[in-house]
Amino acid sequence: MARSTTVERKTKETDISLILNIDGIGKGEIHTGIGFFDHMLEGFAKHGFFDLKCKVKGDLAVDGHHTVEDMGIVLGTAIKQALGGKEGISRYGSFLLPMDETLVLCAIDLCGRPFFSFDCEFASDRVGEFETQLVREFFYAVSYSAAMNLHIKVLSGINDHHKIEAMFKAFAKALAMAVTKDPRITSVLSTKGSL
Repeated sequence: MARSTTVERKTKETDISLILNIDGIGKGEIHTGIGFFDHMLEGFAKHGFFDLKCKVKGDLAVDGHHTVEDMGIVLGTAIKQALGGKEGISRYGSFLLPMDETLVLCAIDLCGRPFFSFDCEFASDRVGEFETQLVREFFYAVSYSAAMNLHIKVLSGINDHHKIEAMFKAFAKALAMAVTKDPRITSVLSTKGSL
């Protein structure tokens, strides 16, 4: 059976509907109202082989903060729900992703304990209509909503577009590795017996 879920979240600031299939083929249908953010989420779906469909109505007249942060909350929640009890998954994933002059490391532990480490500096305030400071807000929200240990570190880079895109792709590849089923794992990969 495919590991998939639907999450809806509605507040005074955002209205989000999301469908995630962990065992997909990389099909993305993304509408957040922020073009660059759509592009990043499409890259996440494509490179992680996740099917992701989402529609967001956010208070973009204010700014993009609520849309991006709440999307992180919903995606993290969807990841957690789709994985259920996490039986049979590899749990850990890491990826070192090059993109032109940029090199990004992402490491994940789907341990059920949220922690987030982010090491990156941006040269510009925006890429398109997307505020670069929202990158950290997005991944922080994902890590805590999914209850995952998430480390993202930019090892080198100049172009902010490349840095952000490499982060989303590295996150996709590391997550794809962590959610992969291993037939040797009969329950969960923990001496405690639960994740």
